[in-house]
Amino acid sequence: MSKVDSKNNHTFTNIVTADIDILMPIETACHSHPWTKKTLLSCIGGRYFGKQLSERTAASNNQGTIGFYIGEYIAGEVTLMDICVLPSEQGKGFGKILLTRFLAQAKEFGATKIFLEVRAKNIAAQMLYMNAGFIEINRRTGYYPSSSGFGYEDAIVMSLTY
Repeated sequence: MSKVDSKNNHTFTNIVTADIDILMPIETACHSHPWTKKTLLSCIGGRYFGKQLSERTAASNNQGTIGFYIGEYIAGEVTLMDICVLPSEQGKGFGKILLTRFLAQAKEFGATKIFLEVRAKNIAAQMLYMNAGFIEINRRTGYYPSSSGFGYEDAIVMSLTY
């Protein structure tokens, strides 16, 4: 697996309703309990914002969507609602690229505080967020259905203040 190189082979585009059929397979592949199509559609427009990340492949000039994020902006605060990278592309730096763009967009909105929730067992995501400056501020006991189908898993609430 090669890390994302410094050459700009990737592009961001705003998420629009027409993108749902591209994003749903990524959402489904990334989560044991993915959002429904209806939920994803409800998070486009209004107080929600999002970008999809595409990369130009070396073999062709085609762009392929490899990940996306969705955020919510309300009264100076932003919440990262969802962030996904195709499992085949994870571990290559795309999560960091998406998070960096999300944080830049939050700053453009004038947000002073950013929140997110992450599964307690998702250590890779927690490390990504901590490396970006997020700190744990709370824990929601039994928040997520367990990925094994039995019981529930805690959510760690994290925040970043500008």
